[in-house]
Amino acid sequence: MPAMRTISPSELAQHHAPGDMWMAVDGDVYDVSKFARLHPGGSQIIEQYAGRDVTTEFYELHRKDVLSKYARLRVGRLEGAKSVGTVEPGAISAVPFAEIPAFQGQHSPYYKESHKRLLQAVRAFVQTELEPIAESADLAGDYPDLELRQKLGSSGMLGIQLGPGPWLQALGLLGIKIPGDVAPEEFDYFHEMLVHQEISRLGRPGFIDSLGAGWLISAPAVYAFGSEEVKRTVGPQLLKGDKWSALAISEPFAGSDVAALKCTAQLTPDGKHYIVNGIKKWITEGMYADYFVTAVRTGSSGAGGISMLLIERGEGVETKQIKTTYSTCCGTALVILNNCKVPVSNLMGKEGEGFKQIMFNFNHERWLIAQNLIGQARAAVTDTFMWARQRKIFGKALIDQPVIRNKLASAAASLESVQTYVEAVTYDMCNTKGGAHNQRLAGPIAMLKYQSTRASWNIADDCVQILGGRGITRTGMGAKVEGFKNYVKYAAVYGGSEEIMADLAIKQAMKGFPATAKL
Repeated sequence: MPAMRTISPSELAQHHAPGDMWMAVDGDVYDVSKFARLHPGGSQIIEQYAGRDVTTEFYELHRKDVLSKYARLRVGRLEGAKSVGTVEPGAISAVPFAEIPAFQGQHSPYYKESHKRLLQAVRAFVQTELEPIAESADLAGDYPDLELRQKLGSSGMLGIQLGPGPWLQALGLLGIKIPGDVAPEEFDYFHEMLVHQEISRLGRPGFIDSLGAGWLISAPAVYAFGSEEVKRTVGPQLLKGDKWSALAISEPFAGSDVAALKCTAQLTPDGKHYIVNGIKKWITEGMYADYFVTAVRTGSSGAGGISMLLIERGEGVETKQIKTTYSTCCGTALVILNNCKVPVSNLMGKEGEGFKQIMFNFNHERWLIAQNLIGQARAAVTDTFMWARQRKIFGKALIDQPVIRNKLASAAASLESVQTYVEAVTYDMCNTKGGAHNQRLAGPIAMLKYQSTRASWNIADDCVQILGGRGITRTGMGAKVEGFKNYVKYAAVYGGSEEIMADLAIKQAMKGFPATAKL
């Protein structure tokens, strides 16, 4: 690439013919002569604007990260151009509503310096390691390869998604540090909240879920219910990303009605193995999981006959890709178990305890789904706000239109309301015995998930309307809005549908209803 030099406006203007075209964006001059032939919109639009400073036009059509992708085309700096400051990976944004209010000056009792350190460390990892590959993997449907999974493990990005628990001490024994140098004993649910929201700001739900959505709702069961041998052998492999796990509960005949599952596990005559037969459906990350934390029926019908087994991929285990609304890169699978032989040592806890183990995990799963929603919502609102300032229509910026400001206010108000709600529930989790797994929190967390999905419908609607066609396009300026719009319906279904969540919350509230209370 030619050495960087100062280029005058008159020299820039000379390069405007096919085969010799320069453009300036943010003061940097790019030679787009060869690129013009590859431009998705054809070479004519490049020819139309060649030889000019096209900063305004560029930002009406492209995201800023496109400039990084084509930095190799830069040939100089436009004479007299003002310096455009660079943003370091992990930096806190000043864009309105781009951050949790506590990180933009609002006083909050929830966050300490360690939370800010973690936030910035996780954000830097996401921006440098994940953002560059997110779009291509999401569009192509590529599963995360072993190298990426191990990178997530060695960086601590896997273990911290599990939240407070024994795995944090296990990370230290494996030589893995928590990002931001947060001590394991200091790590709380607010730290975990920040991790989930930061990863979710990638805005591509299929790719986001491919980074551990199935892993992080199954790996805790290994530590909570697995035998000491399983904890010693399988646990470290999962934390390092050497092996992957998925939670296999849902079936064609049993979704929200977990107690109705039909997958069977029968003991062999010698009592050393279970023979498992059945089908599991919609298993996130099932296509590349090495282990399946699987709900099976070892006894009679109903909740009391359910047990949990850790099933290793091998003979008798087959997985088939299920194509859903979002990208196939998260490996949503149909898992077929055909005379699968499982050692009795892989029984998690005792026979008949499976239903309680499933319920043990649900509170935390539903809480983290809310985090994923809020993270994607904040990314969508941030992009929408910036778009409204950049986009010109009828001779002025979109944001100068009262109707657009009204929609932005509606989206931001819904977002910050749910953020405040989740902080209140998270504080309760931090100060309740057993944390997220306490039975008392089942109702509040169910209500939180319900409200998060309801509010997100409104946020997505406002953002899509402002972005227009770009808000329903998987690439470009509105990609994160389009992804969020799709994920809202996912979150309203998995982990417990909205209707089930609302019903659970009210049923639990009724348990404490005073018998003497009258209107």
